[in-house]
Amino acid sequence: MKIDGIVPVIPTPFGADENIEWSHLARLLNFACRSGACALCLPAYGSEFYKLSESERTGLVAFAAEKVGGRLPVIAQVNFVSTRQSMAEIRTASQNGASAIAIAIPRQFPVYESDVGHHLERLMDVTDLTFLVQDFNPGGASLTEGLVASLHKRHSNFRYLKLEEPMMGSKVRAINEITGGGVGVLEGWGGMYMLQLIGSGICGVMPGLGVADILSHVFGMARAGEMDSAFDLFQGVLPHIVFSLQNMELYHHVEKHLLKARSVISSTAVRGLALTVSADDQAFMDLNSRRILSLLRRLEGSSGVV
Repeated sequence: MKIDGIVPVIPTPFGADENIEWSHLARLLNFACRSGACALCLPAYGSEFYKLSESERTGLVAFAAEKVGGRLPVIAQVNFVSTRQSMAEIRTASQNGASAIAIAIPRQFPVYESDVGHHLERLMDVTDLTFLVQDFNPGGASLTEGLVASLHKRHSNFRYLKLEEPMMGSKVRAINEITGGGVGVLEGWGGMYMLQLIGSGICGVMPGLGVADILSHVFGMARAGEMDSAFDLFQGVLPHIVFSLQNMELYHHVEKHLLKARSVISSTAVRGLALTVSADDQAFMDLNSRRILSLLRRLEGSSGVV
C-alpha cells in the first residue's frame, strides 16, 4: 500500500456506559472514507487504545476491515511494550484484514537505540504487510537516520515512519535521501507542522478525524504550490489542533465534541480514567466547534469538503 496524503486516526466511540458503540464506529469509518484520506488507522493513541482490552483492540481492527471493505487501506496500530505480545497481535491483525501494521515504539523507560532496533526487527519479521513505525519521544531523540536506513535495508516492508517533533525538516530530507525514498515520513501531532514540512518531503499527515477532510484540502493545495491558499485554509483549523493537543485526554474530548457537532456521532463519552473538562475549556470547545462548522459552510460547494 502507498501513503500519499492524510491518514486520520479513528477515535473509539463509547456510550454512556463506556462500552464501544459499534454502530457509531461504522459511521466514523464511513466519514473517513468520504474525507479524501488515503488510509485510516486504529486503535492508536487518538483511539484511546491504552484503555482498551486486548480483545477490544483486536475487534476494532477486524470490524474496520470488514466495514471499510477495501474502500481505504486499514492500518492496524499494535502498541504493546512486550515484543512477544506485539508479535502475536500483528499476526492476528494480518489475519483480520489489516492492510498495514503500525507500531509505536515503547518509550516508558530509556533503552539503547540498538535495543529498539532489535525490538523492531523482530516485529517486522512477523509479516510481509507494509510496516509503519511511530516514534514519539518527548524525553529524547527519535530514531536516527542511520537506524532507519539499516532497518529498511534488511526489511523492505518497513516503508513509513511517523514523527511528532518540531523542526524536523532536515531529518525528513535526510531520511528520504539515505533510504532513496524507500521510507516515507509522516507528520503526526495533529498536523500542526504540516505546512512547513510538505516542502521538506513528508509523504503524509496523521491527524484526528474531525478535521481530516479540511487538512486533505490543505495538503493538496500545498503540494500543488498553492501555499497562500493552503495557509488561509490551515489558519481556520490550527487553533483546534493547538487547543486539543495541550493534553492527550483533552484531545479525546475535543475530537468527539467536534465529531458530534458534525453529526457523525451522538455521544462524546471518553472512557475513564478521563480528564474532567473545566467550564472554561468546555466553553472554548463549543466555540471551536462552531468555528470549524462555519469554515465548512464557507467551503461547502466551492471545494467539495464533506
